[in-house]
Amino acid sequence: MRRGRLFVLSGPSGVGKSTVLQRIRVRCPQLWYSVSATTRTQRPGERPGVDYFFVTAQEFAELIERQELLEYAQFAGNYYGTPQGPVEERLAAGTDVLLEIEVQGARQVRSSPRLGAEAVLVFLAPPSFEELARRLIGRGTEDEQTQERRLTAARAELAAEAEFDHTIVNTDVDAAVDGLIRLLAES
Repeated sequence: MRRGRLFVLSGPSGVGKSTVLQRIRVRCPQLWYSVSATTRTQRPGERPGVDYFFVTAQEFAELIERQELLEYAQFAGNYYGTPQGPVEERLAAGTDVLLEIEVQGARQVRSSPRLGAEAVLVFLAPPSFEELARRLIGRGTEDEQTQERRLTAARAELAAEAEFDHTIVNTDVDAAVDGLIRLLAES
């Protein structure tokens, strides 16, 4: 049996990772999509265990201490991380896995002695920084201070694009989804 392939989708906050992932899930049900743990507050419409595992800061610290996370990062004052066990189980069973994570987390996956060499890192880029700022502010899910932190972080994350194996520019969601599906099929 072939081992599954590990794909990592990353990019700055507001670039449309979640939207692209939602559409990929419909079109590629054979992929397994990891659910991240986070300490951030649940947003309207999000479902625990489906969109994220919402945990306390103490619970997250315990996951780190027990080395149960493939990657984790602090972003905009909150922690995000990928539970390691389920990812490794799916890969061993021959199922392809797609992670949607922040740039810091993608770097950790790349440097992982267990999975880094096999991971295919995909950077989802905005058409411009101005468009990214418009999208982020237009979500209306965060206060102005949080938006500013995310925009500052986005500048640094955009500079990390060269660290990734592939880049897809999200000018149009459907085109970005098509590009990612082609990449998944070719890798």
